[in-house]
Amino acid sequence: MTKRIDRRDFVASTLATAAAATVGTMATLVPMQTAQAAGEKHDGVQPDAFPYAELSVLELQSRMAKGTLTSRTLTAAYLTRIAAVDRSGPTLNSVIETNPDALAIAAERDAERRAGKVRGPLHGIPVLIKDNIDSADRMQTTAGSLALVGKPAPRDAFIVQRLREAGAVLLGKTNLSEWANFRSTRSTSGWSGRGGQTRHPFVLDRNPCGSSSGTGTAISANLAAVGIGTETDGSIICPSSICGLVGIKPTVGLWSRSGIIPISSSQDTAGPMARTVADAAALLGALTGVDGRDRATTESAGKSAADYTTFLDAKSLQGARIGVARNMAGFHPMTDAAFERAIDALRKAGAVIVDPANVPTVGKYDEAELDVLLYEFKAGVNAYLAERGSTVSVRTMDDVIAFNRANSSVEMPYFGQEQMERSQSMGSLDDAKYRDAVAACRRLSRDEGIDAIMAQHSLDAIIAPSNGPSWPTDLINGDRYSGGNSSVAAVAGYPSITVPMGFADALPLGVSFIGRAWSEGRLIGLAYAFEQATEARRAPRFLPTVPIAPPKRGS
Repeated sequence: MTKRIDRRDFVASTLATAAAATVGTMATLVPMQTAQAAGEKHDGVQPDAFPYAELSVLELQSRMAKGTLTSRTLTAAYLTRIAAVDRSGPTLNSVIETNPDALAIAAERDAERRAGKVRGPLHGIPVLIKDNIDSADRMQTTAGSLALVGKPAPRDAFIVQRLREAGAVLLGKTNLSEWANFRSTRSTSGWSGRGGQTRHPFVLDRNPCGSSSGTGTAISANLAAVGIGTETDGSIICPSSICGLVGIKPTVGLWSRSGIIPISSSQDTAGPMARTVADAAALLGALTGVDGRDRATTESAGKSAADYTTFLDAKSLQGARIGVARNMAGFHPMTDAAFERAIDALRKAGAVIVDPANVPTVGKYDEAELDVLLYEFKAGVNAYLAERGSTVSVRTMDDVIAFNRANSSVEMPYFGQEQMERSQSMGSLDDAKYRDAVAACRRLSRDEGIDAIMAQHSLDAIIAPSNGPSWPTDLINGDRYSGGNSSVAAVAGYPSITVPMGFADALPLGVSFIGRAWSEGRLIGLAYAFEQATEARRAPRFLPTVPIAPPKRGS
């Protein structure tokens, strides 16, 4: 859950032996002060050459098919990369835990490939997932909270099950904003009691946004091929865009939410975070499917695709009608300038630009959205904890609140749990106030919002800047969020895709393509065409701070 202003807001096969020592749970995290000191001494150059930097899933698969690369070698390389970059060097602190079985899983995928069995585009590909997604293995699932440290989850989340079936290697779990950034009104994105503070891969003293901050930083820094984040409102889009990635927030129900620590049954979804649209598309299709444990997925039947890479067409923008949401821009001059260049690139690629095409109800649903989240958070957490049973020591949200109070020195050293306490005070999902808030959110974001403006102008997509420049991380004062546009699609439960569009100095900026329900295929085509036309993605250099040019003489 990325806060908004209204609610506070990784050579050769010999690497395998060396990497094995890096596998396993992080027993001790690098203290924040040590991490800061490491960054201050860093000169902004990649600490070590990485042979697989910026390689796509397709390129990695091609090497494995040719026999010049194995999954075990690749997995070992990523584990070594994590040790060199995440836990030392720049000390990004984005991977909360690595999988002690990762090398063994990779070896199994290699054996299958030698036997002629390749499960699909993710076969042997190392993937990082956010630490609020259940995995029935030797890793924890905690949402970053010490309250949930205990035994591993008793069963895989549906999407983890699908990930394993697709032949992926579950490399580890990523840090996040604790409880997906819905614990406090003044929290710092990317901080959790269990994981500490995740740092921005481009500029170390800047914030990576949240709540999928660990996934955003890790994938941008080439610590895995692709990753999975979750979003309630902005937690895929913001860290993806702010860390220079492609992020897909799918239609609610395209991916199952069962086995994922929740905030909102109305808005929650997991989604791909990747360095390219093609990689995100490959991951998206592999994890779709109807799940009996999540009723929302029943609506995806006949509307989802098992392979979204079929939509990757560099000519997709030709004749496409793209609406410019001017009332979702204007929060930073550097972002606005990059947005104008993006619009020009779309036009040159053949798109018909409808400007303006403002979503008329932007912001009108904010109060209702917050009510929905507060009601659904308690209900969802209580249901999730009941499913975890004896694997955790807390049984209800009230237990979590009490745990935080009793362990405030480690759980609440910088900010409290106001949102959690407020959620605990809410009534049941039978309350009229809750039902009215849900209805208002759907009407304002869908019928009178996205659907209305797209129908009025016969649009294929709406575009808006995904984010403003990242802000300095400040654990005392919390986030200084600089603007973004996740909410309308989040509240509607509709899909959005962010793609790199440029930079504000050294800080990445993204543009969002927003569409109607189940329009992921069309949006992927448009986003891919834009990506191919602009090639705005750059690898991070781990700068210690934003380079500020000295003022001109006489000024």
